[in-house]
Amino acid sequence: MKVAIVYSSITGNTLELSARIYNLLQEKLIDVVLYEVKDFELSFLDQLDGLIIATYTWGDGMIPKEMEPLYEAFEKKNLKHVITGVTGTGDRFYPHFCGAVDQFRDMLFVHSNLAVTLKVELKPQISDEVRCGQFVDLLLQRYHSNVCAQLAKT
Repeated sequence: MKVAIVYSSITGNTLELSARIYNLLQEKLIDVVLYEVKDFELSFLDQLDGLIIATYTWGDGMIPKEMEPLYEAFEKKNLKHVITGVTGTGDRFYPHFCGAVDQFRDMLFVHSNLAVTLKVELKPQISDEVRCGQFVDLLLQRYHSNVCAQLAKT
């Protein structure tokens, strides 16, 4: 399984969350690469088995400007074969807690094989380790069930 984690982070919270998920995938011997969104080539999307999008939320529930090209690329391509997950950090102070996660979730549900979402309040805490583990497990379960279904067809 070839997985990319594409993130955007201002405060470092989303980067920390991405790094935790990256480490969990590496522990499971998954071929995973961590990219800051500005360093991710959109043409690479077709070559992935899995993609995790990690984003902060801008303002009142908006996707950050730097994440918009990734969002739009999914809308324009046929990426139903890509198993996806979306995660992010946010502040419950705002009316749309992790609104960017919700926007990506809704779009990925239509344009990819969405497996899992995860929202984290501000900086990831020790208590979020279990939730990150569940996130990874659900993503991998979806991948394995798809592989089994494809093998059954042949």
